Amino acid sequence: MEKVRLGIIGVGNMGSSHIKNYLNGKMPEIEITAVADIKPDRLEWAKEQLPEVKIYDNASALMDSGEVEAVLIATPHYDHPPLVKEALSKGLHAMSEKPAGVYTKQVREMNEVANESDKIFAIMFNQRTNCLYRKAHELVHSGIYGEMKRVTWIITDWYRTQAYYNSGGWRATWSGEGGGVLLNQCPHQLDLWQWICGMPEKITAVCHEGKWHNIEVEDDVMIYAEYPNGATGTFITTTGDYPGTNRLEITLDKAKLICENGKLIVNELTCGLAEFTKNSEDGFASIEYKTFEAELDGRNEQHIEVMNKFAGAILRGEPLTAKGQEGINGLMISNAAFLSSWLGKTVTLPVDEELFHKMLQEKIANSTFVKEVKEVVNENMDSTY
Repeated sequence: MEKVRLGIIGVGNMGSSHIKNYLNGKMPEIEITAVADIKPDRLEWAKEQLPEVKIYDNASALMDSGEVEAVLIATPHYDHPPLVKEALSKGLHAMSEKPAGVYTKQVREMNEVANESDKIFAIMFNQRTNCLYRKAHELVHSGIYGEMKRVTWIITDWYRTQAYYNSGGWRATWSGEGGGVLLNQCPHQLDLWQWICGMPEKITAVCHEGKWHNIEVEDDVMIYAEYPNGATGTFITTTGDYPGTNRLEITLDKAKLICENGKLIVNELTCGLAEFTKNSEDGFASIEYKTFEAELDGRNEQHIEVMNKFAGAILRGEPLTAKGQEGINGLMISNAAFLSSWLGKTVTLPVDEELFHKMLQEKIANSTFVKEVKEVVNENMDSTY
């Protein structure tokens, strides 16, 4: 069987988890041939797990080695765009962990390089493999229930203790991570939000920094969105609630979809809201509807499916779970939320990239935050975000 020779750049939480999937035989068309990390202890761990692979103490050496034809980039956020650009420019296929980057100016430049390359560029949006969200995407994009009126996502099941934030020097800092809950926990949900519902045109947000933890970045966020067709949306998230909630509601002209607890509930109206509202002669009338649970195919292979499709795209030209260029969309929403919160006003998309970058650099330059660090690598993929 032909296999893709893969190098993994970054052997922290996510890199080590991909190695475990590989060792468990879950990526049959991939052969890990090289690993790079700047930390000797992580390289030692990789060598113990994969004694036959080549070990490098920097990404460039791995890319120049001739040992790989593709790379998986699992480094801190700021490094994603420059490493993707370097890989593609050296004729290597690239898979980037989420998020695509920290600010859209940098990501747009990365996408321009990708657009000029003949190599595969993918991003690890593994939640797109979840049958729950795939079905919601299918129903919304089919048009059978008409235009969207409203979307609400309460995603607060990200509870983290202070120990989590102390577990790495880059975590929860403007210079190391570029943000908090929006940049670390929520890139998948921000991607799903725009993937299912489309991109909004205006964002108004409040991002509370260090509200529930001793950190300098946001850990409590409220976003209000406006869409070109007049629809509205809200996105509420935090790492400070327990127990948390994960509930996505999408109100369409002829139905309401509710994604919660692994189920997709459909409230299907017998008549469209716009038509009924206009034509009904009863001021207190209600619309008949039926409620049912949408049939899902049960498939939810997450990171494994994304990696196997990456291999399939390289070997046979098969579709990816998500093209790397799509990573800018969810990031655009988070950049807009930050900018709105910092400026205290509504911002229009596409976001003012130069202004955002300038204000982010000011956050970094003016930071006086000192954090306690006790580094821990968690090799359980389900709890790394």
